[in-house]
Amino acid sequence: MSNLQRTVLKNRLPPTVPGGRIGRSDSFKKSRIRDFKPALWSDFFAEKEDVILDEKRTFRVYRTKQPQKAGPVLLLLHGGGYSGLTWSYFCVEITRIIHCQCLAVDLRGHGDTKTEHEDDLSSDTLAQDIGDLVLKLYPEDIPPLYLVGHSMGGAIAVHFAHTAQIPSIIGITVIDIVEGTAMEALASMQSFLRSRPTYFKSIPSAIEWCIRSGQVRNVDSAKASMPGQIINCTTKQLATNELPLAEDEIDDGAAASSFTHPFSISEDEEMGNDNGGEPTTSVAPTVSGSENDGSSDSSDFKKPFTAHDESPKRYTWRIDLSKSEKYWVGWFTGLSEKFLNLRVPKQLLLASIDGLDKTLIVGQMQGRFQMQVLARCGHAVHEDRPHEVAEVISAYLIRNRFAEAAGEFHFHLPTC
Repeated sequence: MSNLQRTVLKNRLPPTVPGGRIGRSDSFKKSRIRDFKPALWSDFFAEKEDVILDEKRTFRVYRTKQPQKAGPVLLLLHGGGYSGLTWSYFCVEITRIIHCQCLAVDLRGHGDTKTEHEDDLSSDTLAQDIGDLVLKLYPEDIPPLYLVGHSMGGAIAVHFAHTAQIPSIIGITVIDIVEGTAMEALASMQSFLRSRPTYFKSIPSAIEWCIRSGQVRNVDSAKASMPGQIINCTTKQLATNELPLAEDEIDDGAAASSFTHPFSISEDEEMGNDNGGEPTTSVAPTVSGSENDGSSDSSDFKKPFTAHDESPKRYTWRIDLSKSEKYWVGWFTGLSEKFLNLRVPKQLLLASIDGLDKTLIVGQMQGRFQMQVLARCGHAVHEDRPHEVAEVISAYLIRNRFAEAAGEFHFHLPTC
């Protein structure tokens, strides 16, 4: 039985054509798999700024350069546990297509944002933070704002647009978040969070886990976004503040590539190919081991950090999402109705058509928003397929005359 057949049987998926990868040597394959060198924020953004709102709140924002022609500001709100760097490749792609400026924000309790009461992640508090940040950045004339939010950030974007008294909001795109399916998923969220490793031996090791676990399916995106999600256990600083890494740190981090972890991707799967990091063979995450019971072989990821550890550095998550459970229901309750009632153009991007609830199905049939389903991606749609997401949003902005194309751009009508 060939490696491809074993992979297909293991993952219970039909085989796909592996392209021109048959016959490549194992040494070449391993060298591609172990390339987990983290990317720098400056590769994607023109500037970063710590915006001081008051003595208790300082927000980190990343901005692309000003467009050559007047265009909207895309206010980008990340999902729970991510940071503004999750939008890195999306920003590069969309600024090539249309005249616009991207403004990616680290929300409260995330990334390099520092606030008092960081564990207060209620929808009202997060929406208030965004409103205060916008007024601080644009004290006089607020430019046209187009909101884009992923997961939790999408819920906050809807809440913000629903409550904020900012007339310059021209539209909104929500990525892979629907009230009905989100509420159903909350019951298993703690189990999912417990299945994640507690610690990482290095930044490349965290990037490796991000890909092998299926959290992100695009290797390049993971290299840019994962450092914004973890902190050094000793210094308590975000991992992005330690970049660029020395060559020996990169090599040491990539050395541990044999492990088994819940939701891990098969070892037979090659990552980091010529398709922007997207695997050519169709492989689904498979479950192995139990939830955080220590029975798996992922010692490099789950071994507790102690003062006597031989490794001088160890990393953990920037935010403990399990402690935000009391706010989860508040993020999503009434989300579909609020979304439909917004008096601005609305767009919903999904990873699967099965994600719609009854309220949105009726709204979509009534033509109250545009929906687009993007295939071959996971929950982090904008990281897995940044170019496609940029094209879809750009086409929507051009069609509504909110932005102009930066060059020749042919877009297609939305489809499911």
